[in-house]
Formats: sequence, structure tokens, C-alpha cells
Amino acid sequence: MRILGLDPGTRQFGWGVIDARGSRAVRVDSGCIRLGDGPLCARMLVIGDRLGEIIAKLAPMRASVESLFHARNSQSALKLGHARGVALYCISRAGLEFSEFTPAEIKKSVTNNGRADKRQVAAMVTMVLGLGEMPGADEADALAAALCCANRLPSERALKQGSAG
Repeated sequence: MRILGLDPGTRQFGWGVIDARGSRAVRVDSGCIRLGDGPLCARMLVIGDRLGEIIAKLAPMRASVESLFHARNSQSALKLGHARGVALYCISRAGLEFSEFTPAEIKKSVTNNGRADKRQVAAMVTMVLGLGEMPGADEADALAAALCCANRLPSERALKQGSAG
């Protein structure tokens, strides 16, 4: 199963694609879309264009997106919602199934600690995927979102089979 993990942001937007086979996962590609300080609409256009290219090139079968969390600054949360909206549009446009996980769910899935810091997440992602060097925080968070989805897929399938019978 090829999974696209996304860590939405309005200045830096992390993405990572893994191939998950049973309990094993391998990084296909990953990176960070650097958006800078330009007008918000222009940054959203860049997100949409780049995600479209990534999806077309790497052909994921599923996507995993970090869900919104309560931010202290409502303006930051609103802007983050725009970035997530563009991501969900791209995912839906490509016909991908997707899952949303809270930051704590993703951290717990990867580090076994829902309050792990960014460095701990990056270190575990590096170890689990056998990367040569630790990725940046946004890229690591996106890969962690993909790993969280891969970890949850077997239980989702079991639930679907149980309700079908």
C-alpha cells in the first residue's frame, strides 16, 4: 500500500510517501514545500500545484493528513485550515481514500508517546524507515502521518470485514 502523509502548514508543508507491506515500511520520497511569506492565496496555489505533481508522479493509493488541533492563535488556526482544505481538495480530486489523525495519535503511533517532541518523532521515523539522516521536522511529521496510517490499516480492514459479515 503506497501512502501519502501530509503535515499541512502555510509557510512549510511537509509531505512523505511510503510503501507499507505488512509490518514493514519503506520511504519512497519525501520533502517540504517551502512557501515563504507571500500572499496567502499565492501560497495555497503553490500547495495545490505541488501536491498535484507529487500525487501524479508517485501514485499513492491512500493519504493521511494531520487533523486540526486547538491553536492559541485563532488566525493561525484559520490559515492552517486553508492549507488543509487545499490538501483535502487535491486528495479528493485524485480519488484517494484518506484518514485524519490528531498530532497526539500520530506521535503515539510512531513513538509510543502522544506528547513526544519533534526531535523524538524525527528520530523514530529515521529509525523505522532506515533513513541515512534525520529529516526536517515538517517532513518527519508527514512521514509519521503516513506510518500512523499504515499502522492503523490492519485494524480498519478487520473492522470492515467484521461489519460486512
